[in-house]
Amino acid sequence: VQLVESGGGLVPAGGSMILSCTISGLIFEDYSTGWFRQVPGKEREWVACASQSDGVNYYGHAVKGRVTISVEHAKKTTTLQMNNLKPEDTANYYCAADFECVDPKDMDYSGKGISVTVSS
Repeated sequence: VQLVESGGGLVPAGGSMILSCTISGLIFEDYSTGWFRQVPGKEREWVACASQSDGVNYYGHAVKGRVTISVEHAKKTTTLQMNNLKPEDTANYYCAADFECVDPKDMDYSGKGISVTVSS
């Protein structure tokens, strides 16, 4: 199973960014997919998760209203649109997949991560 993230980089505060994740090696339609983030020394934090089981998109409290997750089954891709970025959004962002949107540390599969830096 491979999860390959793209996007990321440096963006000024108030800016926008799109992260994409292409997943291979599993039956994409059977899985919930999402994004979590982690700052070194801190716990993983959900950003967003698209639940396959109930069809609901869940968002982390810190980002709700500023991010949108979308899933494109034909391309086996999950995308995270982030708007009005803040310096506290600076972190490594990881794509993840599992049958359910569980705790980020318990997700079956995750990518290598991609760095997002928001400058003040």
